[in-house]
Formats: sequence, C-alpha cells, structure tokens
Amino acid sequence: MVSLLVKEKLYINEVVLGTACGVIFGPYCANIFNPRSWGGDINVITLEVMRITLAAGLFAIGVELPQSYLADHAKGLLVMVVPTMAFGWLVVAAVIFAVFPPLNFISSLVIAACLTPTDPIISAAIVGGKYATKHVPLNLRRILSAESAANDGLAYPFLSISVYLTLESSRRVAVGEWFLVGWLYQVILGTVIGAVLGVAFSHLMKFSHRKGFIDRESYVAQYLALALFTIGITRTLGSDDLLAAFAAGSAISWDGYFNTQIEDEVFSSVIDLLLNCGCFVYIGAWMPFNMFNAPELGITPWRLVVLFIAVLILRRIPPLLVLYRWVPEITTWKEALFSGHFGPVRSSSDCRAGMGVGAIFVSTLAVTELPTPQTPPQSQAEILSATLQTIVSFVVLGSIIIHGLSIPFFSLGRNVRSRTVSLTRTWTARNGHGPQAPDWLLWARRTPAGSTRPGTPVEDVETGLKRKVDPTGVTEPQVISEEEAVKKARHIPELGPAAMISDATAGPASMEGSPRVSQTMPMAEKNAVRRCSFASS
Repeated sequence: MVSLLVKEKLYINEVVLGTACGVIFGPYCANIFNPRSWGGDINVITLEVMRITLAAGLFAIGVELPQSYLADHAKGLLVMVVPTMAFGWLVVAAVIFAVFPPLNFISSLVIAACLTPTDPIISAAIVGGKYATKHVPLNLRRILSAESAANDGLAYPFLSISVYLTLESSRRVAVGEWFLVGWLYQVILGTVIGAVLGVAFSHLMKFSHRKGFIDRESYVAQYLALALFTIGITRTLGSDDLLAAFAAGSAISWDGYFNTQIEDEVFSSVIDLLLNCGCFVYIGAWMPFNMFNAPELGITPWRLVVLFIAVLILRRIPPLLVLYRWVPEITTWKEALFSGHFGPVRSSSDCRAGMGVGAIFVSTLAVTELPTPQTPPQSQAEILSATLQTIVSFVVLGSIIIHGLSIPFFSLGRNVRSRTVSLTRTWTARNGHGPQAPDWLLWARRTPAGSTRPGTPVEDVETGLKRKVDPTGVTEPQVISEEEAVKKARHIPELGPAAMISDATAGPASMEGSPRVSQTMPMAEKNAVRRCSFASS
C-alpha cells in the first residue's frame, strides 16, 4: 500500500520492514506467527527457508552481471573475497574468544565462519533503489553484488575446517577431510555442476526459442525453475548448493542471450520481493530474544554488543582499506570504506556489508553437524551448539538495523537546496523532459546496460515481430513488422542537395524544427533553402 513511499522517500527496504513485521507478529509481541511452535525440527525448517531464498538471490545476481563479468573482473573479486574473508574470519574469532570465556578458539572459529561472508540479500537491497542508483557508481554496485554472491558460497571451507577440528580427535584427519570434502567435493564440484547446468540450459533454451517450442512466459519462468533445480541436484549430492546457484546464473547469461529475452520482464523482481519479505518476516519471528541473556552459557547483552561493534569495525573495513589499490573497481579510499561498511555480515550478497540470510543459513547448517546440547552442556561441542545461533542471530539483528537504516540516516543530512534540485529533476522527468521510467522500476532487477547492443532487433517467435532493444531499460521496446524492418533496411537517406530540396518542400514549420537547417547547414545553403521555400509558397 505504501511501498513506494517507504522505499523512495524514506529509503527503508524490505529487509528492515520484513524483520520488524516478524518481530511484531512473532511470539514475543502479538504471538500470531511462531515458527518454533510448528513442531518437528525447527533447524530443518529454517535451513530450507534460508536455502531457497539464498539460491534465488544468488542465481539472480549471476544473471544480472554483464556478459563474462566474472572472467573480466577476476582479479578484483579474488582480492576482495579471499584475503578479506580470511582476515575477518581470524579477527572475529579472536574477538569471540576474548569476549566469551566458555568458548575455546576452535569454537570461536566456527562462529566466526558464520559471520565471515556478506549477505547478498541485504546487499541487493542496499546497492539497488533510487539512492544507490544516484550516489553509488555502477562498477562499485556490481563488484559488491558479485563479491557477496561468491563469498556466500565460499563460507563452506571456513566452516568445515572449524567443525572438523571441533569434532575430530586428530587434526591431521580434520585437515584431510577439509581438503577432500570441504574444497574438492563441496566447493569445486558444486561450482562445476552449477556451471555445466547453466551452459547446458543456455543452449537448450536457445534451441527451443529458435524453433518456437517455448513461449515467453515459460522462458521467464526458467529464472526460478533452474535455480531450484540446481540446488536440488547439488543438495542431493552434498555439494555447495549456493555456489552452484551463483555459477548457474552466471553461466546461463554468459553470452547475454538469456538477459535479452527476459529484460522487459519484472517476474524475477516480484519473486525476489516475495521470497525476501517472507524470509525476513520468518527471521524476525524466529529470533531467540530469550537467549540474549543467558549467563549460564556466558552470554550477556554487553558481551553481544561488544562483539557486534568489533565485527562492524574490524571485519571488512581494515583489509579493504589496505587492499583496495589492487581492486580496479574501487578507485578511492572512500569507496573502499563504503564497500567495507556495506558488506557486513554474511548472507553471503545484494548489503553487502551486512549479514542476514547467509549467516543464519550457515549457523543452522553448523548446528545440524554438532551434537544436541544437554542442560548443562557436557563438552565444548555442546557449549558451541548451545551458543552458536544465539550469538549469530544477535549480530544479524544488529546488522539489519545498522545497515538497513544507514541510507535513511545519510539521506537526512541533505540540505534544502539538494532536496529542491531533486524535486525539480523528478518533476522534469515526469513531465516529458526526461526518461519515462516509473520509480518502482528502480528496485526491479534489470538487465545491465551493455549486455545487448542498442537498436538490435530481437525476434519474437510467438508474434513474428521484431523488438528494438534499448539496453538502458528506460524506453519501451519498439515493435515493428517484418515489412517495416525490410523497408527501413532498404531506405537510403537523402544527402546533399536532395536533402535540402526535401526539407524545403516540407514547409517553413518543419524546416524550422529541422536540425539540418538550424544547426548543420552553412549560411549559403540556408539562404538557398529559404529562397526555394518562398518560391514554392
């Protein structure tokens, strides 16, 4: 009812609104929506809700990136993902070990692994919309989205080595399993499966589209179907399903053909909005507020606050300020600071400095690998199992609040003059002097500029017509028939004296509006045209 007002005027996204609704409707307020009362294993339910939401978001990020983006920007992504994640993992583990006495350093590494990646869902909400479109450079928005998607899937190796060291008695066995299972089987095999599925479906859908076997609605529906199909296969095999979804999205749009076919559709944006809203409503209702003060487990509010502040300041900002010189997409220290702040906690994706769906997913996955805790816990593994989700959920809640409200806070600092200029530009655009794109499309997932060439006719097999593509996504597609396309192709523009005669016979009114008469003609030719026009009248 008021979504455009809230998003475009207050700059509050669905992440904050969904979480607030979940808290209000949840068991600690209205008690209308309580996931923990559904029966069964709440961890299994939470895991699958987060998995589906993340898979759809990561697949969408892969599709939205320009053609062969990962190959062209491999250097910047490698620098942003590997050293930044490793630094944040170790630093956050050291803070947890110092703040929470019951946990040893290995257990601290498990919790830190859950907080290492940035969240693609929160990131998408922050690097999209009117504010980001106007104030955040395009290259920065793209690299943050790609980084959030990549480090979401790469959280598995950090988590697996920590869990193996916790559960295995021999460190040699733990390291061996980490290399064989954590890296080869989960990360590498998952990436290969996703890429193969993406390429295979890309060729299959091209063939079906050329032969007229598939309609436009079914073509667009593959956006969600392939994401679910990919995580279904990789989940069955036990590989990294999140990284596979991202690889599949990148592979299917590698040549830009898939983007061209779905660029005028907002189906994916609607699906993303529904999944994100539902997921964060679930997170708000799922939050274990009663566990934020559990002294018997060493958890107290002040310890949680100290950890959150340390994560906010130390996890990403220092390494990016040091390494941004090796990231071509980040040109200044201010952009590095922005990237470090809006990349906070793990989803992995679209704050990218924020944590959210990914952190809860990884923490829930870790809990399913640990023993069920007794009361009181009898071992270090049980202590970790009892405290893991509580610590992670508090940091996620803080990240949603801080990163979700950062843009509204910054927007309050605008002065009256900048507001007036913004209002004037908006009025100008809406009154025919600017691009006629509705405001709500700024939040929609759109094909990036450059993935299709301007004016390239794209054949629609259903109607037999050709659509003229505008890669900026601002103008509506022009539909022309085959006959019109042939006529335009055969038409030879008039040049020289013939052009002057045609302009002269068009009459004074059209001549005045003609750019050739008013701008490009020499004075002698202008006089000649005027004399011809006067004689004909």
